[in-house]
Amino acid sequence: MSSVTLVEIAVQDAAGVRAAFENGADRVELVQALSTGGLTPSAGMVDAAIAACNGDGSRICVLVRPRPGGFVYNPEEAAIVWDDIRRLVQQGVGGVVIGALTRDGLADVEVIKRWQEAAGEKEFVFHRAIDASADPDAVFDSLLDLGVHRVLTSGGAPRTIDGVDRLAAFVRRSGDALQVTAGGGLTVGDIASVRTTGVHAVHLSARTTATDDAPPGPGGGGAGYDVTDVDTVIAAVAAARQ
Repeated sequence: MSSVTLVEIAVQDAAGVRAAFENGADRVELVQALSTGGLTPSAGMVDAAIAACNGDGSRICVLVRPRPGGFVYNPEEAAIVWDDIRRLVQQGVGGVVIGALTRDGLADVEVIKRWQEAAGEKEFVFHRAIDASADPDAVFDSLLDLGVHRVLTSGGAPRTIDGVDRLAAFVRRSGDALQVTAGGGLTVGDIASVRTTGVHAVHLSARTTATDDAPPGPGGGGAGYDVTDVDTVIAAVAAARQ
């Protein structure tokens, strides 16, 4: 078991950033629209998240995903991601979280290389697109070759707890070259078992639904919205420190 297992919380706003860090989380992934799997947050939201850390965005990684759906991007979409990465670097975030696959389900190496150039020295994280791949092991090997800093994965399984064997294999293969963060349907109760794989970190959203009495509007949508649950953050941190 890794002696230190970091805790990363997926958050959607500045309040989530504060809830995560004030209760022991090591870093956050800032996203919007978690219900769709996550999309790129607005520039204003990124600034607010950094301000919630007293201007230090070093522990904030930001998801850069231009649309829901799969991870095969056309040139226009790939260019949008490149531009978003450059803007995030200028804003002062600690890293970016991306993912791109080819039509045959492998890592889109050429697109990822361009995005790495845009990110410069910032932490470069490949997200759970690896778990949507036809061959997660081949994608993992590509990430090693590319020098990606970190990968977020459930081990190719729908839920992290079901992918522990592959997670352990990823950790063995990566050594110190690529950090493995375990996430995807992860619960606090799963953390102890997942830690035995030696993963560097665990990732969960710790979200709950807040109600809003205001009408949602003629465009539809629910009356509630996601917020970060402090109790879940506290429990996750405790489980990772045991």
